[in-house]
This record gives sequence, C-alpha cells and structure tokens, in this order.
Amino acid sequence: MRSNPGNEYSIRLKERQASAASYDSLHRKIGNARLVIFLTAAVMIWLAFISGGLNPGWLFIPLVAFLSLVVRHSRVLKNLNRNRRAVHFYEMGLARIEERWEGRGEPGERFSDASHLYAQDLDLFGNGSLFQLLCSARTHAGEEKLASWIKTPAALEEVHSRQQAVDELRPMVDLREDLAVLGEDMRAGLDPAPLTQWANGPVMPVSVPIRTAAALTSLFALVSLALWGLTGQHTWLLAAVLVEIVIIYMLRRKIRHAAREAEKACMDLKLLSLVLARLEKETFQSRHLSALRWALDRNDGPPSRLIAHLNILTKLLESRRNALFAPVAFILMWEVQFVFLIEDWRRRHGNAVAGWIETAAEFEALSSLAGYAYEHPEDPFPELTEQIPCFEGRGLGHPLIPGNKCVRNDVSLSKEPRVLVVSGSNMSGKSTLLRTVGINTVLALAGAPVRARHLRISPLVLGASIRITDSLQAGTSRFYAEITRIQELVSLAGGPVPLLFLLDELLHGTNSHDRRIGAEAIVKALAHRNAVGLLTTHDLSLADIAERLAPRVSNVHFEDHMENGRMVFDYTLHRGVVRKSNALELMRSVGLEV
Repeated sequence: MRSNPGNEYSIRLKERQASAASYDSLHRKIGNARLVIFLTAAVMIWLAFISGGLNPGWLFIPLVAFLSLVVRHSRVLKNLNRNRRAVHFYEMGLARIEERWEGRGEPGERFSDASHLYAQDLDLFGNGSLFQLLCSARTHAGEEKLASWIKTPAALEEVHSRQQAVDELRPMVDLREDLAVLGEDMRAGLDPAPLTQWANGPVMPVSVPIRTAAALTSLFALVSLALWGLTGQHTWLLAAVLVEIVIIYMLRRKIRHAAREAEKACMDLKLLSLVLARLEKETFQSRHLSALRWALDRNDGPPSRLIAHLNILTKLLESRRNALFAPVAFILMWEVQFVFLIEDWRRRHGNAVAGWIETAAEFEALSSLAGYAYEHPEDPFPELTEQIPCFEGRGLGHPLIPGNKCVRNDVSLSKEPRVLVVSGSNMSGKSTLLRTVGINTVLALAGAPVRARHLRISPLVLGASIRITDSLQAGTSRFYAEITRIQELVSLAGGPVPLLFLLDELLHGTNSHDRRIGAEAIVKALAHRNAVGLLTTHDLSLADIAERLAPRVSNVHFEDHMENGRMVFDYTLHRGVVRKSNALELMRSVGLEV
C-alpha cells in the first residue's frame, strides 16, 4: 500500500480513467457492430421473404450474432459504469485531500435541527459542513448513522471501540472503492424506518385452505389458458376466472393493504443487499468489526441473499401494473400469489431486518470515518481519559479551514482553569476558536481522528451558543433565544457528565449594565458546576470577571495591529486580556468619518 493518500488516489484515478476509456471505446464498437448486424439482417429478411433469393435458415446467423453482442454489450456497459463511478470516487477523494471538497458530496441538510445544542453552531450539516467532508455512505441508513454519531457524543468505551475499527479500516482503500461503485449512480432511497416497522409488523392472516385454493386455482387457470391456445376451448378458462374473482373479492382488502405497505417499505433494496454482500466477504480483527460481521451469520442463508430475494419479490409484485402484462397477471392472480410469498418472507425473516440495516449502517459510518482518517494521516486519534473534566489540546486546528489558512492554538480546560474568557477585537478569531474546540470534540467523541497535534479528552456533553438567531415564526428575539439556550446549558452543567460550553459574545443583545451582571452570574454558575468551557467577548469590562473568579476562570486573548492602513491578525491565542479595540480603525478603513 502506497503511504501517501494523494499519490495513491492519483495512481488509481489514472488506472480507472484508462479502464473507463477502454470500455467506452469497446462500447462504441459493439454499438456499431450491432447496427451493422441489424442492417445485414434486414437485407437478409428481404432476400429470404420478398425476393426469395435466400434460405430463411441463414437468418439464424445474424440472430445469434446479435444476441451474443447484446449480452457482451451489457457486460461492457456494467464495467464502464463501475469504472466511471470509481473515477468519481477518487476525484472526490483528491478534492478532499486538496481541500476543494466544499459543495461536493451529500450535505446532510435534512439532519440539521435548530433546537440541537450545537449542530448549527459548529456547521455539522449543510454545504461546506463536517458531514459533507466525512460522509461516503451509499444508503440513507448509513447517512443517518453517521449523522447520529456527530450529533451525540458516545461513551468512552464505544469511542475506543470505534477508533480500533476505524484504524483497521483506514488502509482498506479497495473496500471503500467497492462500496462506492456498488449499484447504480444514484444514492439509495431506502428509508430504514418504514422498512423496519413493516418487517416487525403483524403478518397478514390467511388460512391454509384459502392459500391452497388460490394456488390450485391459479395453476388451473394457467392450464386452461394453454388449453385455450391449443384447442380454442375457453370454457374451463372462464370457470377458472370466475373462481379467481370470488377469491380475489374475499381477500381484496387484506391483499391491497399488504401490497401497498410492502411496496412502500421495500423501495430500493438492491443497494442494501450489495452492501451486506460486500461486508459478508470480509474477515476483521477488531472487536467492533468482528461483531458486525458475526451478526450476519445465519443458518438460513446470508442476509444479502435474503434481502435480494425480497427485492425480487417486490419488483415482480410491481410488474402487475404493466399494461401489457396486466391481463395475464389477473388470470394468474399475480398480486395474491406474490403478496403471499412476501408475507411468508416476512414471517421467516422480518424480525432480523432491523439488525441487518443497523449492521450495514454502522459499517458505512465506520467506513466514512476510515476514509477521513486515511486522507488525513497527520491527524491523530485523541487520547481518552476518565479523569473528568478534561480537554487538553495542543496544536488545535479547524478541519473545515484549508491548511494554508488554519492557525493552530493550544487550549487546556480541566479543574483549573475551568473557564477561559476570550477577549479580542472584531474578526480576530474568537468565534473560530470556539468552533475549533467544538468540532474537534465532535470528531473525538464520534471515534474519528482530530485536527490537532495531540488531544486528551474525557467524557463531555457539548453545548454552544454561537449562531443563535431570532425567530419570526416562534416570535422570539435573539436575546431571548440566547438566554433560553444558556438556561439549557446551565441545567446540563448539573448532570453527571461534564458540560463543555462554548458561548460567543455572551449577552451582547442587551445593555452593558445588565450584560455585566448577567454574564458574571452565568460564568460563576458554570464555573462552580460540572462544566468547563470558553466564552468570548469584545467588551473588556467582562474580562474583569476572570480576575474575581480566578483560578477557576482565566483570561486569554487575540491581538491585531495596523499595517499600511489595513488590519492584520495573527490568530494566535495569548494569555491575559486584550487592551485595545479595532472597531474605530475598521470603520475608518472602509471610509467612515469617525
């Protein structure tokens, strides 16, 4: 395995591009050959049946040749599409490595939640988000699993287990490519919730005599149909159809409901079966991955094959809607027979479906983290500790900021100091620091590597007030939304797991007198509870709070200076309180007379 991920991807990209070009050329040649054979066959048909100058038996030659090319063409197109998807996979990988990934990939906007304690504050979802950077899942179930991991910190034992699994999957580029090229170009539309609910629901009750009568009547109708075609006798077919009408009328409500629910729940099962099939081929060493693999061992066959069988049954059930096939489907009681078969499948395997989906989803989520780990070899896994509270980061950077623009800082929060008051002028980097601490906490407690030289972290509950806005629909102001969020965080600080809070421009929506009193009360409440965190301010009067609450609260700041009429920031964290503001200089720099 080549150690440099960029070189590895570039080499593989060129190989897949060459293969795609070769198959594309072969695709065009076969297409031309099919056209030539078709035209040749047309001439031979004219010679055989119109001019009489050719024996019709010679038509078998172009027929066989054409059918052979159709089969060959199908294989070539399949390989062409696989290589094109592989090309896209490595192009996306290089875009992430070269930091051109924003706007490419799944943004996961449907997982965004304004009421979540940090999802919007830390850019977890949306264009240019952490989810868009991480996610390579092909199924909706895999996307939901990854989204849940970055929205909910895991216990340390689970984090450690995921780290081992991600570390084992990290070098398996072939496996991730195989997952990326499975199925069709489009992402799967499988919604796991309806499928699980349907699979675990009550099976349609049908007595054995009714099922036997339906099967025998369908068989009798098929024989009668053949007899009609051979002899022209249709009496028996009419009798069979009358019996079928009676049976269908008796079962109509149950059958229609069962068919509707099955079709709604079992959409796009093919990709799920392919993901499971790929997982079934692997043997793993880590405990987490081995447990996922063992969950797929069954006496009645591999889950991938069982899911594929269900997919075939539902597709055949849907075929009854084909206008040309509908009359035959009615005579054979197609809907009734396939609903019975699907219900039989559900009776035997329905209770295992939720576990299969969970296994595939977890595997895809781990694979997404492994891809991120492989593409960022300098990012380490965090050191986990039970000594709470603890967040000790050296060389912390923001993973969504390009490396050439990212300035790294050290942040240490434990028993002393528990709180850092970050002062500094506008645009100096205060909010970015909060987001850097927050998003690395998200990565660490999801089981992923972090953007840092080293991070030591304990179990933490994360909460932020960075991007709080007002709401016209709810009739709330920004200040009310902010204090509501802060109240939630203060309540969490009384829980058994320490809170890591991130408060940007605390209470800046009110007057300076109320802000000072309120801010001191909030900081004091958090500093004396089970919490650590950072709060930013450009109001220097608030920085005095740290002096009164030391050593639990400490001041740090960012600096700036003027160069040639423009403001310059170093984005480096310093101890103590900033002693100047750049607001007036910024106003003058844009032409305001102040």
